[in-house]
Amino acid sequence: MNNFNQELIDFLKQGTCVFTCIKIIKEILLNQGYQELVENQDWDLKQDKYFIIRNDASLIAFQLNKKASKFKIVCTHADTPSFLIKPTPEYYENGYLKLNVAPYGGILNYGFMDRPMSIAGRIIMQNKNKYTKKIIDLKEAVAIIPSIAIHQNDSANSNLDLNTEVDLMPIISLNKKKTLEDLIKHYTNIKEKLFEYDLFLYNKEEPAIINNEFLASPRIDNLSCTYAGLTSFLKSKSEDINVFVVFNSEEIGSNTLEGADSNFLIDTLKKICANLELDLTTTLNQSIILNADNTHARHPNHEELSDYTNTPPLNSGIMIMKETSSSTNSVSATIFKHICENENIKYSYYTSRNDYATGSTLAGASLKHLSINSLDIGLVMLAMHSSYEVIGIKDTYLLYKALKKFYEIKYDIDNKEINFL
Repeated sequence: MNNFNQELIDFLKQGTCVFTCIKIIKEILLNQGYQELVENQDWDLKQDKYFIIRNDASLIAFQLNKKASKFKIVCTHADTPSFLIKPTPEYYENGYLKLNVAPYGGILNYGFMDRPMSIAGRIIMQNKNKYTKKIIDLKEAVAIIPSIAIHQNDSANSNLDLNTEVDLMPIISLNKKKTLEDLIKHYTNIKEKLFEYDLFLYNKEEPAIINNEFLASPRIDNLSCTYAGLTSFLKSKSEDINVFVVFNSEEIGSNTLEGADSNFLIDTLKKICANLELDLTTTLNQSIILNADNTHARHPNHEELSDYTNTPPLNSGIMIMKETSSSTNSVSATIFKHICENENIKYSYYTSRNDYATGSTLAGASLKHLSINSLDIGLVMLAMHSSYEVIGIKDTYLLYKALKKFYEIKYDIDNKEINFL
């Protein structure tokens, strides 16, 4: 467990935005012998380990078995709540050079103040008529969003209302002539002109394990589940077709070129079936998609925020999310509960209060494009969507164990029963 969580910490430190996270996963897959495919080319799947990336921000990896009759799919997301840097972002005000940014996802505003921040993402460089993409991470602290001192705002401890257009603009310099392009060129080896970009601010603080019980870190939502899913995928063997998906855009609704509410997954499954001469409809009938994401733990100071019976504290195991906005049904829940009980993996249900809205899930968005048994699971956490979040270190390891067994288990679903082989 300790080794797993130390590796997770390394992953959290490197996956500073969706683009750097996908780049890291690509490097891991290549080192494990996976071959990269391209969407706009024909596939001749003669090996058994492949992956594909769309728009540098979503990834699908799969392990082939030519005798397989079903897909086992685990999906997560790598985008995290943060700040997106707007076009022409530099402006000078009150003696400070600032960046014009926009909140990405439902950020916890005050959780991003007074933190050392860096910049990561994708840039496009121009060299005459040639435009080259590059994933970058400045890695050094280059910005901060300062709060107002209590001496100047005596309501700061009673009123946390922050205006995202006023209070959350980061400062980067006292030099009014400095530019974002200057920063990028200073901290990288790039010489060409910066032509376009998708860039994010991220918290530079180091992760920390607290009393060997809790992990506090930036980007726990949802890189914790992403790493558990990736590791279980790489370490599992199956007679089925194992699929691991990392989507972008979950924090903003999944409705993008590479999000869960796109054709990325279903088109990939179609191509796999065509290469293996499988009937897609028959194959999906026995298949399962499992969405692994984070949800809310019972808060130590606010019990009134939790559901009466289905909101546990940290290190309570894996949550089966079964409520009106989830995609879980009794068949998929039975398969997962069977795995947990046979492997002595702690689990429970999660439901939210009826008077708090919950969002859609990656599996739910995917169901708009493919009909398949689905399940939403996750890990409880504290301070969700802050720039520094908290999770239980036992839970992250249990998720890895459960997902690995999910990939390996043999089952059959018919009209009357579920059989484990």
